[in-house]
Amino acid sequence: MEGEAARRAFADYFAARRGATRRLAYLLCGDWHWADDLTQVAFMRLAAGWERVRDPGARDAFVRTCLVRAYLSEARRLWRRRELSYAEPAEPAGGFGSAARDDEAERSASRLAFAAALRKLPPRQRATLVCRFYQELDVEATAAALGCSTGTVKSQTARGLATLRELLGDLALNGVRPRAAGEVQR
Repeated sequence: MEGEAARRAFADYFAARRGATRRLAYLLCGDWHWADDLTQVAFMRLAAGWERVRDPGARDAFVRTCLVRAYLSEARRLWRRRELSYAEPAEPAGGFGSAARDDEAERSASRLAFAAALRKLPPRQRATLVCRFYQELDVEATAAALGCSTGTVKSQTARGLATLRELLGDLALNGVRPRAAGEVQR
């Protein structure tokens, strides 16, 4: 009976967290098909270690760590770097009509520009920025997810943000900036 209860608990967790995990995977890799593969790998690893992850609050961190490490591992493969392709969306036609639609079009264009710039970052910088600013993890939690030191997280964050600023030009990063020396990291 305990095995059936564990399967049911896993199925419930999977149903509740699959969408969010898939969106996180997409932010990391920029491809929905690859995101599906990464999500599957993360949940397979969770299923294999379900009994070891006793604290329900730790399951999200476990899945996130599996997802990020699977992404970084796959990104190192030569065929993955060679075969990636991204379709660029069509440019919106001018003259939307209303100010509200123009504003929404501008926000959409900004999001597309940001997503394109994020795809140009190296995998580790991209993973670091996604963990730090999308997942809102602190430096230590990001280091744990990536399997690296806190110094590496800080340097990858600074480099990634500098590259994004260079790629985006006038498009603001909404106050996201690397922390100055001596400033408290959250």
